[in-house]
Amino acid sequence: MAEHAKTTDLTANPAPLGLMGFGMTTILLNLHNAGLFELGSMILAMGIFYGGIAQVIAGVMEWKKGNTFGTVAFTSYGFFWMTLVGLVTLPKTGLTSATSEGGMVAFLVMWGIFTAILFVGTLKLNRATQFIFASLTVLFFLLALADVTGSAAIKLLAGLEGIVCGASAVYAAAAQIVNEMHGRKLLPLGERAAPVIAMKKAA
Repeated sequence: MAEHAKTTDLTANPAPLGLMGFGMTTILLNLHNAGLFELGSMILAMGIFYGGIAQVIAGVMEWKKGNTFGTVAFTSYGFFWMTLVGLVTLPKTGLTSATSEGGMVAFLVMWGIFTAILFVGTLKLNRATQFIFASLTVLFFLLALADVTGSAAIKLLAGLEGIVCGASAVYAAAAQIVNEMHGRKLLPLGERAAPVIAMKKAA
């Protein structure tokens, strides 16, 4: 009977990459939603490359580690950003018409539902990750509500809440990087059974 060799996982933690890609892009988009600057090439490029491609790469790396939650989250939000860029840019090419207000609301609501499902999964993870997904769920529904009502006040509120959501992801990424490099917990994450998004739940 063949023996199976045991191997040690020496690959890096991909979560900080995915969290930074998500967090920084979310902050920039919501600075736009808060009315500070236009939706221009800077945000669209971030959506394609850092919020998009970098998160998909992080998701594939999570798959390699056997982490279903990290795989689904990072890969999905990476493609969310690329889809959002497509919604903005494709109509300008003449290949398709612009998304209707109702279509955009449905898009945001579906992503809100998806994020709420992932939030339930975070209840076994650390408090920082729980906050990221809870605030992101709220953000999607606020943005949908802003589109339904046409309210500038709700859009501003969504922008401010989105900045907080993105900043929480940047903090979680920074904490994982700094804590690993220093070999101790300099930045708390509110650890529970599984301390970081990239780690599988211990048996």
